[in-house]
Amino acid sequence: MQRSKRHKMIIEAVRSGPHSIDELAKLTGASSVSVRRDLAELADQGVIRRFRGGAAPVSHRGADYPFALRQASGIESKSALAKATAELIEPGESVFVDNGTTALAVAEELSGKNLTAMTVSLHSAAALASKPGNQVIVPGGPIDHDDLAFTSAGATEAVAAMRFDTAVIGTCAANPDAGLTVAGWGDAQVKRAAIASAQRVFLVATADKFNHTAAHRFASIADLDAIITTYGAPPSAIAEARIAGVTMIELDHSGGTETLG
Repeated sequence: MQRSKRHKMIIEAVRSGPHSIDELAKLTGASSVSVRRDLAELADQGVIRRFRGGAAPVSHRGADYPFALRQASGIESKSALAKATAELIEPGESVFVDNGTTALAVAEELSGKNLTAMTVSLHSAAALASKPGNQVIVPGGPIDHDDLAFTSAGATEAVAAMRFDTAVIGTCAANPDAGLTVAGWGDAQVKRAAIASAQRVFLVATADKFNHTAAHRFASIADLDAIITTYGAPPSAIAEARIAGVTMIELDHSGGTETLG
């Protein structure tokens, strides 16, 4: 089993309650030595809490997977989403690019496209500046551990002071009833500011995000102009987008796109 898949299995198991090393070894098919090493790494990343002989969940709701683990997951889907999103953005635009691994894939597709691009992610800033052509702006201030994102009050002010043709937004969760939600309060404030400063707003997210919720709400589906997602968006999300007049672009199995609303 790939290490990233094993880490995900451990995180999901521990979120439901404390598990012993022996239980996690049986679940993953890995040795106890490998599981101990996994637990040490995941505890350092703050997604589980270790105790002697096992691990327990951390106390906060809506916690996300570590950045490296998310980046290694769903690479093909994120690349296809990024290509579909980049096709909707014209050279010369002023663009906001969010933090997160899907937004990073979009940033990679937008490199060299002659954009004025503000991003709140050092990962995405490096991708946007990897080819000549873009003017890349970051808000400054402290960055978050692991995902290297700017989510301070100063970052929110800097985003609010800009005017964007397009904002490319990611999310931890997009349940139609709960709205668009994320694990971090600061992250929610930055996203809210970007949406308020943009002429049009694209949510770029895999279809599984519509089945989850997180702690901090920053928008509703009705606040969007378009959703770019993978195949399998639930009917409730499609209906919500249609009612709100939001265009939903869904990737099909072959990598093409279908407009659902």
